[in-house]
Amino acid sequence: MAFDEKGQADSMQRKVEICTRSYNVLTRQASFPPEDIIFDPNIFAIATGIEEHNNYAVDFIEAVRSIKQTLPHALISGGVSNISFSFRGNNPVREAMHSAFLYHAIKAGMDMGIVNAGQIEVYENIPKDLLSAVEDVLFNRQTAATDNLLEIAQRFAGQAGKKSQVDLSWREKPVSERLSYALVKGITDFIVEDTELARQQAQQALEVIEGPLMSGMNVVGDLFGAGKMFLPQVVKSARVMKQAVAHLVPFIEEENKNNPNQRSKGKIVLATVKGDVHDIGKNIVGVVLQCNNYDIVDLGVMVPCEKILAAAEQEQADIIGLSGLITPSLDEMAHFAKELQRRNAKWPLLIGGATTSKAHTAVKIAPQYTGTTVHVQDASRAVGVVATLLSHTQKDDYCRDIKQNYARICERHLSKKQQSQYVSLTNARRNQEIIDWSKYQPPTPSFLGTRCLLDHSLAELRNYIDWTPFFRAWELAGQYPAILSDDTVGHEAQNLFADAQRMLDTIIENKLLKANAVFGFFPANTLDDDIEVYQGEERQTRIATIHNLRQQAAKSRGYANKCLADFVAPKALTIADYIGGFAVTAGIGADELAQSFVAKLDDYNSIMVKALADRLAEAFAEMLHLKVRKEFWGYASSETLSAPELIKEKYQGIRPAPGYPACPDHSEKQTLFKLLDVTRQTGISLTENFAMLPAAAVSGYYFSHPQATYFSVGKVNQEQVEDYARRKKMPLKTVEKWLSANLAYTPEEALPGQLENTRPDTIL
Repeated sequence: MAFDEKGQADSMQRKVEICTRSYNVLTRQASFPPEDIIFDPNIFAIATGIEEHNNYAVDFIEAVRSIKQTLPHALISGGVSNISFSFRGNNPVREAMHSAFLYHAIKAGMDMGIVNAGQIEVYENIPKDLLSAVEDVLFNRQTAATDNLLEIAQRFAGQAGKKSQVDLSWREKPVSERLSYALVKGITDFIVEDTELARQQAQQALEVIEGPLMSGMNVVGDLFGAGKMFLPQVVKSARVMKQAVAHLVPFIEEENKNNPNQRSKGKIVLATVKGDVHDIGKNIVGVVLQCNNYDIVDLGVMVPCEKILAAAEQEQADIIGLSGLITPSLDEMAHFAKELQRRNAKWPLLIGGATTSKAHTAVKIAPQYTGTTVHVQDASRAVGVVATLLSHTQKDDYCRDIKQNYARICERHLSKKQQSQYVSLTNARRNQEIIDWSKYQPPTPSFLGTRCLLDHSLAELRNYIDWTPFFRAWELAGQYPAILSDDTVGHEAQNLFADAQRMLDTIIENKLLKANAVFGFFPANTLDDDIEVYQGEERQTRIATIHNLRQQAAKSRGYANKCLADFVAPKALTIADYIGGFAVTAGIGADELAQSFVAKLDDYNSIMVKALADRLAEAFAEMLHLKVRKEFWGYASSETLSAPELIKEKYQGIRPAPGYPACPDHSEKQTLFKLLDVTRQTGISLTENFAMLPAAAVSGYYFSHPQATYFSVGKVNQEQVEDYARRKKMPLKTVEKWLSANLAYTPEEALPGQLENTRPDTIL
């Protein structure tokens, strides 16, 4: 934040001065990567009646422009709703101010903002007199600007919250305009009859696609690219387009036209890589690109390298896009890049998915391929990236800039690795979490072994849904329920939420999805960093070993090098302790239901089904953990937490999942699945890379100790990886594959026994 010993920066000069000073300290003195810096140069309220405030918006926008020009790679954010604070209570005016301010701030270089994304008016739809008055205030263009806006604002006061009426006046316009309107608004009610009328008026059916339909989709693409439309609206627009084209295709074929679609801007092959089953993000990217007239060949999930390459050749693709959610997918992507290089291929390669990042792409994937590799952060960026890669005039400069940027990131990464400090495994274990086991009696579960919950009530699970990630899946930022309330309620967020509730009602009423779970408790004790699981209370027969990793980054005094094994009583103390495990799904039937919507040319509801199945699975995990704490294990029987407190994990105990920060090795799921007999009891299976099928599934362990907390293992050195491989009785190279994202060394360069930056006798 632009804030120093003198206070908050309010002028353009002060904003730039403080951010520049901060940038120099971070980059020159602390060697902090500039692309990880986010500046907030302070957005203050305008039109307050105080003359000193009149230039606040201009100062922010000009500061953004200067910072982006002089502080390379730094990002800029701001609290957008502050700009309209003086008009609180008049939502139409506030929305117009937010929209206009963002329109100009984004042009200046603003990267992100805190604002209700669903309640921003489309810039072009702001009434002209209101827009003019708002921009007079934003740019401080005249002394009477505030008074003029106050006068106009009175017309809009009290309009927020009125029950919306269905406006069919657009039905009176010519059919070409009606088609464009339906596309922009996502209205399917009249699309077939309007498309048919347009066909009858045209000489050829193809003209309807090339004319009003593409005109409408171009508007959608432009508005989305400018941040004036949001993802749910775009996906609805795609649904309208597909239904219109589907009506026209038989007529086009009858006219013996070889190409039933307008010549596309380019063809892109998309696939979720081998071993991975997650595709919501990929599907959204595909829909957005289709809306911008790109031809998409979606190969689905768990697609091996050879199939992707064969499809790219057969389809004469212009670009290949890879997606993945689980960490082993990162290695699959690197392998794919190597294969592109081996074949001397030329396709640009797009990388996307929850576990991917620009840094990982630059360090691990791009160096494997001399062609262009680009990390695509989200659907809103995909169109710009693809358009530039296929541009005859922009491609060469863009590819050169990408490679140079990624080379700098790679260099900084290597520099940071050299500066990072790690303690030896021995000293990390000495600095483990301190638990006084002499004063603690581990609670005994109500039963040992496993139990199942089959075809569980979806209506009950509904009550445990955390809706915030649902909105994020649709790229609508904001915390639930704040995103739906008063000044921070988004109109599009409300529509999306209403659609989700209707879909949930249908799913529950018609039992379209099935939820299964298995969970269990077992005697357990720790041996070094492993947790031994036993057959019964006599603890003579070990039936499983859960292998864990320990933090090795050098810690400040008083902070432990944690490992999950720290939270289970050591075997040497002969204290009877326990561990639990679980696997849940709410996705049985989700793929079939989603596919039924795809067959109806309805991507919107297809994506909705998968997003809701994910939320129901997470809700199942939340509900089951609650019952474990209060009933089945019973160590927190008097717990009375609210839903927000559950989401914030205020409860005792943890439920870490294999493949995630505290236990990053996905291959440990195999042990968990055998221990609980997951596949036979629930129908959840594992892919070769240990992704779960159905994709809407969650699995993990239960720890009950009050000191158990979530943490990230982070980077580990070769000493620990070799020790881990010995304990797992697996080849070192195999273990390095599963832990690739956590390695503090490069396997190809490491010598046997070589430790990177290990400080054997020091804990900071």
